[in-house]
Amino acid sequence: MKRIQEIAEADRPREKLQRKGVHCLSDVELLAVLLGSGNRQCDVMALAGKLLQILDRTGPSPAMEDLVAVHGMGKAKAALVMAGLEFARRRIRPHGFKISFPPDAYPLIRHMADRTQEHFLTISLNGANEVIAIRTVSVGLVNRALVHPREVFADPITDRASAIIVAHNHPSGNLSPSQDDLAVTRQLKDAGHLLGIRLLDHIIFNHEKYYSLLENGLL
Repeated sequence: MKRIQEIAEADRPREKLQRKGVHCLSDVELLAVLLGSGNRQCDVMALAGKLLQILDRTGPSPAMEDLVAVHGMGKAKAALVMAGLEFARRRIRPHGFKISFPPDAYPLIRHMADRTQEHFLTISLNGANEVIAIRTVSVGLVNRALVHPREVFADPITDRASAIIVAHNHPSGNLSPSQDDLAVTRQLKDAGHLLGIRLLDHIIFNHEKYYSLLENGLL
C-alpha cells in the first residue's frame, strides 16, 4: 500500500472525497479520512489498512482493546473510530432492509469487493426477508475446511433468523463459482434444512457485478 506522500495530491483520500464524492472512496480511504493523520510510528494509509483488518474480523462493534492493539493507534484515535461507528449504526442500518431478489443484497456487501483475500459473509434474515445483521464469517479461500456450518449458522441461530444469504468476494474478478464454492453451498443448504434456516442464495461478487447461484440454477 502506498504511503500518503506517494499518492498524487488530487488522489489522496480527503482530496478525492472533495473532488469525486464520498461514494468513490474505498473502505481504507474512508478510514484514512476518519483518522485524519498517522504518526511517527505509522503512515495514515498503513494505519487505516491495519484498522480495516481488525474491523473485518470484529464487525462494526470492536472493543477498545482491539483497536489500541493496532500498532500506531492510540486511545484518542480508537475512541474516534468507535464513536464514528456507533453514530453510523444509530443513523443508518441495514437492519430492516428487505431483500426480495439477489440484486437487493449486492449494495449491502459491495464495499467488501476491494479486499485482497476472500471474505465469506452471512446475511441473517427474518421471516419477512428483512436484514437482521451482516457478518464476516471467515477470511481466506472459501472451502469446507474454513467455512463450516457451525460458524456460518452460529449467529443466525442467535438472531432467530428464518433464512440466510451467504456471499463472498473474488479478488481475481472472475465470478465463476469454483468446485469448492458449489460444495460449500450444498453443505450449507443441507445444514440449513436440518436447522430450519433456509439458505436463499450464495452470491459471488466483485466491485462491478455479482453472480447469484440461485439465479443461475445452482442452488
